[in-house]
Amino acid sequence: MNTLEITKNTTPSHQEGKASIQLSGSQAVLEALLAEGVDTIFGYPGGAIMPIYDALYDYNDRLKHILVRHEQGGIHAAQGYARTSGRVGVVFATSGPGATNLVTGLADAQIDSNPIVCITGQVFAHLLGTDAFQETDVINITTPVTKWNYQVTDACEIPTALAKAFHIARTGRPGPVLIDITKNAQLQLFAYEGYKVCNHIRSYRPKPIVRREYLEQAAALINAAKRPFVLFGQGIILGKSEAEFKAFIEKTGIPAAATVMGLSALETDHPLHVGMLGMHGNYAPNVLTNECDVLIAIGMRFDDRVTGRLDKYAKQAKVIHLDIDPAEIDKNVKTTVPVWGDCKETLPLLTQLVEARKHLDWVGRFRQLEQEEIDEVIREELNPKTDVMTMGEVINILNDLTGGDAVIVTDVGQHQMVACRYAKFNRSKSNVTSGGLGTMGFGLPAAIGAWHGTPDRTVVAIIGDGGIQMTIQELGTIMQFGAKVKILILNNSFLGMVRQWQQLFHDKRYSFVNITSPDFVTVAKGYGIAGHSVNERKDLKQALQDMINHDGAYLLEVMVGKENNVFPMVPQGSSVSEIRLK
Repeated sequence: MNTLEITKNTTPSHQEGKASIQLSGSQAVLEALLAEGVDTIFGYPGGAIMPIYDALYDYNDRLKHILVRHEQGGIHAAQGYARTSGRVGVVFATSGPGATNLVTGLADAQIDSNPIVCITGQVFAHLLGTDAFQETDVINITTPVTKWNYQVTDACEIPTALAKAFHIARTGRPGPVLIDITKNAQLQLFAYEGYKVCNHIRSYRPKPIVRREYLEQAAALINAAKRPFVLFGQGIILGKSEAEFKAFIEKTGIPAAATVMGLSALETDHPLHVGMLGMHGNYAPNVLTNECDVLIAIGMRFDDRVTGRLDKYAKQAKVIHLDIDPAEIDKNVKTTVPVWGDCKETLPLLTQLVEARKHLDWVGRFRQLEQEEIDEVIREELNPKTDVMTMGEVINILNDLTGGDAVIVTDVGQHQMVACRYAKFNRSKSNVTSGGLGTMGFGLPAAIGAWHGTPDRTVVAIIGDGGIQMTIQELGTIMQFGAKVKILILNNSFLGMVRQWQQLFHDKRYSFVNITSPDFVTVAKGYGIAGHSVNERKDLKQALQDMINHDGAYLLEVMVGKENNVFPMVPQGSSVSEIRLK
């Protein structure tokens, strides 16, 4: 634990012969953060959390606080920080509107398994339930979108509550936790006897017991398979089991496809990496899901964007599902063999049991269908014959300039799917996106947090002209705290994904998807951020190079085709094998 500084409003005391000191609840909060190894907080002050901010004044040499411009920006930044650093993200917000502004980020973090601890201020305990100024029932509001939440009304509870919060947020299937602290508890002095990190809660079992018989059953299915197929998700990254996963597929020779959240767990160019699953994923892995004989899902949850119609999904296959969260087993897809546990533990055990194999003909089938996609879609997207620039060609040039080593943060929309399809990832924790919730406005604040989580890496935020305007105020956070984020706006003057659906499924009835944008370069300049706009192909590569080379934050707007669509596409309500190439 860090050395405790006793500030002017603490006095030594002794109880029952055991040394203790008098601390305020606010100081106890900050001591807990130090004991948990926290170095960065994202937040926004207000009346109900003011005592914690007053205490923070004396800790600013040990705890870096990033003042965001909106609480939603704060929690998205904490998500980005958690995703690139592998640590718990921390957010401060005040009561009422401050706390409710966190809800979208909490829902996003919950479905995407991001470890976050949110600390909110609350009105005095005696005012609870009276509709006091800026009072909301934050516990009941956030219960559906948190892994755990708890309201503290007595300062004595703070060390234990925060110890539990960090333990729950980071262990098992990670997720967001919220601790709501009344103002009286923040101000209250109590006998502080130190902070004890939590490693066990009696009613909470983050890791299921690994059952040997299920591993043996899974291995038998894999060893007998003629056309096995691996689907991998973010569980590989959260479990820090990238090396174990690679060892498993390389021994078995099984082709593997990533969910959106699983991207970067395996380098893009690995010979067994056969692309991305899902509605806008690659042609081969979608089609061949319905031709494999054994389907091995690792750290993924069979989201509807991956499965399409469940009644037509992989009905011919035996399904093996490895997951740390037992609730995911059989939730959407019936499992033949469940393998509960942390994949850091289960994958090496399974690898020991499987035979060394090569499935050259089966992998060749993936490459055959991949070539069809290249011929029908990818070649034209990356090297268009028209004068209109495509999103894909922008990402392709970016790959060349970054060598696949950048952290790519995306907002939500067409640009997100294009970036996930075409970006190269050579390192884990390189793909930061809003997967399950699909939150527009996620990209810019998440990129700020991602940079603070890994400031030695190039962080590129790829954002649409719609999403950037949802959280554009966070340019002020960059201006004040200097995150060297590269902001790449792919501007098609539409809410592109909605427009694509309206074109394909609503007879081109473009209802309120035309969006007018400001001069983004001028807006960035107002925040002291350099920028440039490109609308001709001949200027594109140099503009991207200038963005990457710039020492500091930079905004580059690229004007792309207004009515370009993202293909392939699995229409909603269709089978994955009914994916359209055009």
